[in-house]
Amino acid sequence: KISQWLVGVGDKVEAGDMVLVVESDKADMDVETYEEGFIAQILVQEGESAAVGAAVAVVVETEDEIEGTQGGVTPIVAATPVPAAVPSSAAAPTDVDVIEVFMPALSSTMKEGKISQWLVNIGDKVEAGDMLLVVESDKADMDVETYEDGYLAAILTGEGEVAAVGAPVALLAKSADEIEKVAAAGPAGSATSVAAAPAVAAPEATPSPAAPAPMAAPAATAEGRILVSPFAKTLAESKGIDLSLLVGSGPGGRIMAEDVEAAASGTPVSVAPAAAAAPPAFVSSLGVVATPAAKKLAKTKGIKLETIKGTGNFGRITPDDVLIAAGEAPSKASPPPAPAPSAAAPVKAAPAPAIATAPAGVVPMNAMQKAVVNNMAWANDVPTYTVSRGIVTDELDALYKKVKEKGVTMSALLAKAVGVTLAKHPIMNAAYVQDGIKYNSDVNVAMAVAMPDGGLITPVLKQADKEDLYSLGRSWKDLVKRAFDKKLSPDEFTTGTFTVSNLGMFGVSSFVSILPPNTGAIMAVAASTPTAVLQKNGMMGMVKMMTVTVTCDHRHIYGADAAKFLQDLADIIENDTQSLLL
Repeated sequence: KISQWLVGVGDKVEAGDMVLVVESDKADMDVETYEEGFIAQILVQEGESAAVGAAVAVVVETEDEIEGTQGGVTPIVAATPVPAAVPSSAAAPTDVDVIEVFMPALSSTMKEGKISQWLVNIGDKVEAGDMLLVVESDKADMDVETYEDGYLAAILTGEGEVAAVGAPVALLAKSADEIEKVAAAGPAGSATSVAAAPAVAAPEATPSPAAPAPMAAPAATAEGRILVSPFAKTLAESKGIDLSLLVGSGPGGRIMAEDVEAAASGTPVSVAPAAAAAPPAFVSSLGVVATPAAKKLAKTKGIKLETIKGTGNFGRITPDDVLIAAGEAPSKASPPPAPAPSAAAPVKAAPAPAIATAPAGVVPMNAMQKAVVNNMAWANDVPTYTVSRGIVTDELDALYKKVKEKGVTMSALLAKAVGVTLAKHPIMNAAYVQDGIKYNSDVNVAMAVAMPDGGLITPVLKQADKEDLYSLGRSWKDLVKRAFDKKLSPDEFTTGTFTVSNLGMFGVSSFVSILPPNTGAIMAVAASTPTAVLQKNGMMGMVKMMTVTVTCDHRHIYGADAAKFLQDLADIIENDTQSLLL
């Protein structure tokens, strides 16, 4: 049931914006979107109910498309499709309530997810907000939580196995006595369907640029707004209670009906201070996130979770974190280092490195590799062309030597140079949409990164034209580290407006990149090598030169546009590198 819409028709929304509040059978949750656009239609009004997986609003890419959706448009994709229960071939108990946990959509391109790890075991009790499992999507590994209380009765998809988005991956029983019955009943005995909620979730999307974007899965809190349950809000209005003076006792500080009743009866209540007190040191924007085992251990040790720094995904507190906070050795303590050999002891020669064996037969692709396949298929339907230019890098190399010791990488330097140039050529930063051109207000440079286990991801340096070089350098190091750990949020790898692929470190002389979806251009950067050139004084000389090649969408970017862009980029790199420090 939708208790409140936080936006209206015509409002612009960006990835991460809270758009509505949903009242479920357990709690009130804020719902956010990871799609950028404009609210074109609200399909389910405040006070009305919608089934899990049903579309509740329509989001279009441009403001001009809003009118075209009026008069009734059925969204192509629902937020989280929930498949029908599969009939059980064996006779199963039907007198038991079964709660199904579904595979959530963790990114706009995700079709299926691979379960990397189960964080709970059969028989464990779980509460709303507990992390159940870790899912490997096409872009990142994310923790998945439940908003239902119960006991884990059955795991339908084991670690290392793959399930489609919306498919049941586990079953919960409402009581410990019903675990065996629920396990025997299986999905066919399901009476309750609850989609697992990722810590950071994203809706399914369609390839069509004009297709409406659905709302994403619930988030825990919303910044800059009083969190209050619908009933508590109505109760406060009827009793004349100022909600801004109350401190909620519900999840995430949400004001509940009990808080309002206490204030109305004159019972002393906590009053929000004029200046909000600083939160506990280790409380993230998601609140205190801990595994069920860590919660139990902290309770037995008498340690408050708010005082523990979590080392798991998204700052999740693990049992080892609790043990360390209690002054005990973690269960997975690293082995002590081997003692150094004495001077008298003979030093054994290092063993020869093992020769890697090549895989045999067909090796299944991981989720990220499959996503690359889908993106390449998209590029086949786009008319593209390439333009190349040689750029002298002597000045750029000299600047790099100066800023390298301050943590700036060549990737950050290139992103800054490209960002400054894109600001002068908005058409290169734009994307084609049906019968139109979408100009992006921000210059977000995506840099391609090859993953060690296969696949490709494009972390985004946002506002590369405006951010200073040293900030870009720090951001890039952080993005790459978290990309390898598969901890990037969708907003950090899906919002690029122009892409750079740099293979210069491998010594390649030139190459051509394939255009990523929903962008207008990508630039391939080759190695900088000594080259003989005719100098202005008429003499031959040696310079270092790299070849850059731009692949463009010919539907809106023409050859002259790409040539002028490369001309200005070369001018900055060859003659005006000091402007990159401004």
